[in-house]
Amino acid sequence: MCGRYALSQSADDLAEEFGVDRIEVAEPPTPSWNVAPTDTVYGVLTRKRRDEPDVLERRLRTLRWGLIPSWAKDPSIGSRLINARLETVHEKPAFRRAFALRRCLLPADGYFEWYGETTGGKKQPFFIRPRYGGVLAMAGLYEIWRDPRVADDDDPAAFQWTSVVLTTEAEDDIGQIHDRTPLLLEPERWEAWLDPTIDDVDLLRGLLVPAAPGRLEAYPVSTDVNSVRNNGPHLVEPLPPEPALF
Repeated sequence: MCGRYALSQSADDLAEEFGVDRIEVAEPPTPSWNVAPTDTVYGVLTRKRRDEPDVLERRLRTLRWGLIPSWAKDPSIGSRLINARLETVHEKPAFRRAFALRRCLLPADGYFEWYGETTGGKKQPFFIRPRYGGVLAMAGLYEIWRDPRVADDDDPAAFQWTSVVLTTEAEDDIGQIHDRTPLLLEPERWEAWLDPTIDDVDLLRGLLVPAAPGRLEAYPVSTDVNSVRNNGPHLVEPLPPEPALF
């Protein structure tokens, strides 16, 4: 699964990295090394232009992490829908329409997983990132929920844009830490994944494959990341090696 991740890049940096045509970010989220469910995150998505419906436009915008299905009565459901399993995402009522029409990329420096038990009875957090640097493009879905409590459609609060991270079985050494991992998309697959005119389930599922062996590296980090109140670059710094006993 993916329950926390880091993203320290600016909107301008991400727009360049992902070949974005338009930045739609009114209030940029601050850099975070402890992104948690319900936080505001960056998402890359493709939409049709209003003035030219035949033209697709790649955009960078903010999304709330935790998908609220369009049919939901209570937005609190979003805090529980932070991950969607690749194996069933096209069938689940909460995700299947978004899988067909509203796919996105969720950029990340890396993500956290927890393993085993420490001497204090807590699991050890690991940070997982690209071995050779760069930004991860996690496969995601987004949904637009109309809040019935807001009367005016022109009110920015009337529509909530929310997201979910797709996961799959972890392979290679990462699977020793946790059996699930976010699905990562390489640049040559971005265009097809984001294209809202493609709704072929088999084609879309074929785009989603686990990261190539050796693509990622994992190392233990401070248990400070366990608390969402903690933030800063120190959360992704490797722990110093254990001192030799002899």
